[in-house]
Amino acid sequence: MQPAPLIRLCQIGKDYPSVSTSGNRLRMIASLLFRRGEIPHFCALQGVSLELKAGESLGLIGENGAGKSTLLKIIAGVVKPSTGQIEVNGRIGALLELGSGFHPEYSGLENIHLAAALMGMSHSEIDRKLEDIVQFADIGSHIHEPIKHYSSGMVVRLGFAVATAMRPDILITDEVLAVGDESFQKKCIRWIEGYLAQGGTLLLCSHSMYHIQTLCQKAVWIHGGRMHMYGNSFDVTREYLTYHEEKNCKAEHQEHRVHPEGIYQIRSLWLEDDAGTEIAELEMGGVLRICGVAHSPDERPPVILFGVARVDGTSIYGTHSNETAYVPGRIAPATYGFCVRLPRLPLLPGKYTIRAHAMDPEGLRLFDTVNTTLRVTGQTRDYSLCRLEHEWLPARPDFAERERGVQE
Repeated sequence: MQPAPLIRLCQIGKDYPSVSTSGNRLRMIASLLFRRGEIPHFCALQGVSLELKAGESLGLIGENGAGKSTLLKIIAGVVKPSTGQIEVNGRIGALLELGSGFHPEYSGLENIHLAAALMGMSHSEIDRKLEDIVQFADIGSHIHEPIKHYSSGMVVRLGFAVATAMRPDILITDEVLAVGDESFQKKCIRWIEGYLAQGGTLLLCSHSMYHIQTLCQKAVWIHGGRMHMYGNSFDVTREYLTYHEEKNCKAEHQEHRVHPEGIYQIRSLWLEDDAGTEIAELEMGGVLRICGVAHSPDERPPVILFGVARVDGTSIYGTHSNETAYVPGRIAPATYGFCVRLPRLPLLPGKYTIRAHAMDPEGLRLFDTVNTTLRVTGQTRDYSLCRLEHEWLPARPDFAERERGVQE
């Protein structure tokens, strides 16, 4: 018999009263006093169901206001759901908001005792781990000052240090790594990696897709209070980044248009794999063929220009057919076909725009542009847009001589 999940959510929903207008406030008061009518509300979460087992790590992503923090508060027991059922089997360590569980008038040292006690640690356990907590926080003499004088980063240091000493069954963090400085972020990541390696369970909410990919096996994308996507962290974060690229892109991509006569133009454009099968998705490193049909008003073969760009409009590469003296083949009167093959496609996973342009036979004037899209799949922690072939080599003996020369 398999052990019960540490966290089980079933159709979780959360409504909050809507008091954005004076009319809504009055209707809410009347509904509460007379127990009649529906209380004006807005839905922060709806129909969220998931499980988190011991040793798993789950990332939570989504736009601001999507309902991520509300969901974390429900799991941590800070907020009760309006609908659905929740089951938690284990001790939770939650870092949800700056200063949660801290008293602003107390010193950092006093707040360690207070926060640790709220997390369920005994006095003897706190005393035994106090030195480790102070050392991890690394805020120097400020540990004896009231935390109302602390910066946001110092508050996070203190809160995370308490959580490390507690070593909970489930660690919940909400944007903690976005507040601390770089050295503290690295320290937190090292600790979380060790915590996971020893069987810990993590629920991480972050806007950093790098942290989600690095620390989490799976991810949930919350959109408009609902689970929009759940699965492998690489797949979910890639779709989320693509969503933002498309959202920010103002250019309209046209695939089917009515073409005016009398100009060089692209009549159709499609993508194929190396077997000639039409595709819209390709594994990273695969073979891509860009194929199309162009029209020529004067029966002369046009020059074809193709380009690759991210969906946000960032150009990646482009070239034209007369660079290699390529001439499109005549397939019908005033109609020419073309195909360009890209072996070992170096594009990193994501969504891309493939563009084809029709130019005059001299390659001087551009008349027409048609776009289509390609989704590249795969998993990698490489950065930017494409992968460059490379290999790491050992340092040579002359490196030391070079360094000595620089220092002299």
